[in-house]
Amino acid sequence: MMVLVSVAPAILAIRSLSRSFGVPVRDHLNWGAWPPVTSLFPGKMFLVGLTGGIASGKSSVIQVFQQLGCAVIDVDVIARHVVQPGYPAHRRIVEAFGTEVLLENGDIDRKVLGDLIFNQPDRRHLLNSITHPEICKEMMKETFKFFLRGYRYVILDIPLLFETKKLLKYMKHTVVVYCDRDTQLARLMQRNSLNRDDAEARIKAQLPLKDKARMARHVLDNSGEWSVTKRQVVLLHAELERSLEYLPLRLGVLTGLAGIASLLYLLTHYLLPSP
Repeated sequence: MMVLVSVAPAILAIRSLSRSFGVPVRDHLNWGAWPPVTSLFPGKMFLVGLTGGIASGKSSVIQVFQQLGCAVIDVDVIARHVVQPGYPAHRRIVEAFGTEVLLENGDIDRKVLGDLIFNQPDRRHLLNSITHPEICKEMMKETFKFFLRGYRYVILDIPLLFETKKLLKYMKHTVVVYCDRDTQLARLMQRNSLNRDDAEARIKAQLPLKDKARMARHVLDNSGEWSVTKRQVVLLHAELERSLEYLPLRLGVLTGLAGIASLLYLLTHYLLPSP
């Protein structure tokens, strides 16, 4: 009876996870059969893609979300992490592009690699095919950690969210930190000590903020007083936090983990023969 009571939560949780993830129970031991990030936690926990433009105030907005206790993942940090020496993406990049892309310490020379794929769609596609799956794996790991800790949603800070479109399919909500062109120009000139021509050139090198705003589900207008922007962030956070549909699945996962731990304890201490 003790075994049945201990194992039951694990069985129930696995069946619940199977229904939620859309993966047959027998496939749960096959990690390759698990669904991509886009189908994880459907209707339960979700991802929010946040982007902006140069001098739009995205970093300041991210800080407010963090002060509110939100989970934030910086995709640029992940992208740099997965190509470090010793990681699969690093090895495959060297195999594909040669040792000329390496610095003396073994790190990837991002400038050299960038030059190699510049105006070379085939090479760019090859690089993306190497790095994108690894980035998604790390995203899923970090997201699952936040899920177990009870977060309603996770913000992904993605500078080129709408330019590359690679991660858009994973986002339930998209947010753009916007400011008007004159404000953006003035802030950039002051922040980076640039003349007008240089500042305008940097802004023109990016997708216009007005275009990003049209594509986003939510727009945080940072053109005016900071207090107004901060209030927009607080209101958006409240809107995203409002639903609590994810709690039953989370409780099921935690119960399942407890049941599996109980089963392992019984197996190792009572059911398996001593060596």
